[in-house]
Amino acid sequence: MSNRQPLNVACTLLRWSLVVGIFSGLVAARGAEVADVRRELSAGNYPFVLTETDVGLKSSPGNSDWQFLRVEVLLTTGRYPEAATVVAGAMAADPANIKLRWLAREVALANGRPEEAAQRAEEIARIVPSRRWAYRQPAELVVFGRAALLAGADPKEVLEQLYAAAQKAEPKLRDVYQARGELALEKHDYGLAAKAYEEGLKQLPDDPELHFGRARAYENGDRETALASLTAALKVNPRHVPSLLRLVDHRIDAEDYVAAGTLLDDVTAVNPVHPDAWAYRAVIAHLRNDIQTEATARATALRTWPKNPRVDFLIGKKLSDKYRFAEGATYQRRARESDPGYLPAAAQLASDLLRLGEEDEGWALAKAVHQRDEYDVEAFNLVTLQETMANYTTLNNGDFVVRMAANEAAIYGPRVLDLLVKAKRTLATKYDIELARPTYVEIFADQKDFAVRTFGLPDIPGFLGVCFGRVVTANSPAAHGGNATNWEAVLWHEFCHVVTLQMTKNKMPRWLSEGISVYEERQASRAWGMRIDPGYMAMIRGDDLVPVSKLSGAFLAPKSPKHLQFAYLQSSLVVEYIVQRHGIDKLRGVLRDLREGTEINAALAKNVAPMETLEKEFAAYAREAADQVAPKLNWEKLPPELMLPAAADELAQFERTHPDNYWVLRFRAQQLTAAKQWKEARAILERLVEAYPTGKGGSTPHGLLANVLRELGETKAEREVLATWAAVDDEATEAYLRLIELGTTAKDWPVVAKNADRFLQVNPLVPAPWRALAQAAGEQGETPTAIQAWRTLLKLDPPDPAGAHFQLAQLLRKNGEVGEARGQTLLALEEAPRFREALKALGELSRSGVEAVIPAEDNKTASGPKAKASPKK
Repeated sequence: MSNRQPLNVACTLLRWSLVVGIFSGLVAARGAEVADVRRELSAGNYPFVLTETDVGLKSSPGNSDWQFLRVEVLLTTGRYPEAATVVAGAMAADPANIKLRWLAREVALANGRPEEAAQRAEEIARIVPSRRWAYRQPAELVVFGRAALLAGADPKEVLEQLYAAAQKAEPKLRDVYQARGELALEKHDYGLAAKAYEEGLKQLPDDPELHFGRARAYENGDRETALASLTAALKVNPRHVPSLLRLVDHRIDAEDYVAAGTLLDDVTAVNPVHPDAWAYRAVIAHLRNDIQTEATARATALRTWPKNPRVDFLIGKKLSDKYRFAEGATYQRRARESDPGYLPAAAQLASDLLRLGEEDEGWALAKAVHQRDEYDVEAFNLVTLQETMANYTTLNNGDFVVRMAANEAAIYGPRVLDLLVKAKRTLATKYDIELARPTYVEIFADQKDFAVRTFGLPDIPGFLGVCFGRVVTANSPAAHGGNATNWEAVLWHEFCHVVTLQMTKNKMPRWLSEGISVYEERQASRAWGMRIDPGYMAMIRGDDLVPVSKLSGAFLAPKSPKHLQFAYLQSSLVVEYIVQRHGIDKLRGVLRDLREGTEINAALAKNVAPMETLEKEFAAYAREAADQVAPKLNWEKLPPELMLPAAADELAQFERTHPDNYWVLRFRAQQLTAAKQWKEARAILERLVEAYPTGKGGSTPHGLLANVLRELGETKAEREVLATWAAVDDEATEAYLRLIELGTTAKDWPVVAKNADRFLQVNPLVPAPWRALAQAAGEQGETPTAIQAWRTLLKLDPPDPAGAHFQLAQLLRKNGEVGEARGQTLLALEEAPRFREALKALGELSRSGVEAVIPAEDNKTASGPKAKASPKK
């Protein structure tokens, strides 16, 4: 929002801090009877409030408290024309009341008269500066602040000079906390919003509006807290319409449309014409491919205000939340046709367009939103990100447009393209689909940039990559903060989403989309993807399997991070069950039916089995799969207290009754390795590895055994264990490095090359694997591969740049590129002037008469694309 504002509004803002303290005690009196009825309004007893306000106004026709209460309950229950009649009479009796005038604005909007609503706000902004001595009550400061914002006042000044003064004067005034929170939510500043509502709840702990506001503040980052706040609001007022509508939103996210419909019935029982309720009904109808019901619901939502932009905005936003970005964008365009100045629709359309790959229009619209509202956090973040991405390198092969930081693109950009080409060849063929060209892939070295591009906000951790259909965003290895993550597996996973989302036109439940992608990771490599580990085994055997019909909901409010990961694993096991028991053709059939608008349960019933049967058979399949993981081992959890020194006898007793218990054996092995009893530890660990050869991550005994064998000097056995481990764990960098070391010593260059490649799948931004790959390729006569590896190594500031330049020079000379070989030799001598082998090689190259060519990227003093250096010693 611009910092410029009408002069009279600005001057008035500056004076409030001088006068408000004098009148801090001027709070409108409330009769006990009115206070009692207001409490009933807050509790949701709307019929009682309707009756009592009617009685109150008959006995006291000009009482403004009764008038306010009457209008509020009429608005809440959808009796908009009657509310207009009451508020018109009230304003005629008390034309100077700006609180009443602001209420009249709300009534005008409810009745579809936006011009009248704008007039009411303008009147407040005009009246107050001319008679500021008359409007000093804290509630009036809040009203003026809201009107001033609509008139173009600076939000920061309104917060600091009006809302802060009102809150100080009357700490229990709900309106000020609502105004602060709503302003922050409008600007997408969720932290500031949470602070406002939480301050209000300290003063008014039973206020449903403040609990609801707190839920909105947390729903984008902490759904558990958000749901708890909604629960608190509904405990106070079970008929609180805004809270019920947020629950509808959550149920739609979970694809539980039946429950969402029941909640909407509760809403329309209070307010039969609530536009948001009917907008949500339109969303559900759209997702069910019920076009007629969608149109009817939308028309009903617009009945009281035919050009209400919020209706199409809300429908479109919810469709975009369901990854229906094209349909969502269509609705946002409708919203903007109804009201070209409606900023939320412009912001959402910008987001939709960017996710559809329509970047020129998307970025331009995001910039326009930012220019209109400088305080909108999401718009600011996007505009800032665009400036960052302007410096990215673009790689384009026709099928893929890859954008990434220039330094990273130079290092592993070709690997990205090669992987994506392989993924397309494999997955598009498997699922028999012709993909739209190109697919856009954006890789971010800064996690916050990834989060802004993906979610609009920088503080959304926990995601490695996201696919929108044709656009994929991902974190680069540099963004993982030292945590080993196989970026190639991540991109394979996300590209699988490209295939399935395009195949279904984004009409697929989340569990199926994620399940196929995790399943296809495992198909691509036995080391990739999630597998049943001891923790998941216990969850499958316990009560944590989620009914397939409710699997999408398992991603929304999991009990723990482990439960969220389990949702991914279980989804992949459902896909695995379908393919193994019914065939890949049946899975493709499900996807094709989803594309035509068939609901998931019907698509599964047609191609696989009715949901009831599928759920029963899958549960048996999952438990059978869990039983097949290391069946010779007992997996009963070892009680933690038995691992204490004082419980040695109890542990021994447990061991006698559980001789094959994985946790006891692992604990004993750890005790023995700590005591350096290598031979005894080896016996136990070999037993564990033999019984559980597919262990991955923290559950694997392979690493412990490899260390023990190294201590014993059993190099051959150590290599065998490391090879077994590396083959099943796509993030075992410790194993890869040790295998590179052992392979180099044994001159086993295929092993060195394989494990260098495995390491590069995790982190291509460190020198060690590139050096190993370069050396292995050179020794095996793979000169082009070796040259490229040495070139890449030199971009990573290696510890021995002279040696790298020299090795590259030797390979270039062998490849007939004598000029550049001489240039690389000179660079080696720049780093190490007494490098004898380089001096000798330079003499030989100088006799060739070819001028040295030093690529600019390798020459710190080069100024052009290719600089030439004079021979020097």
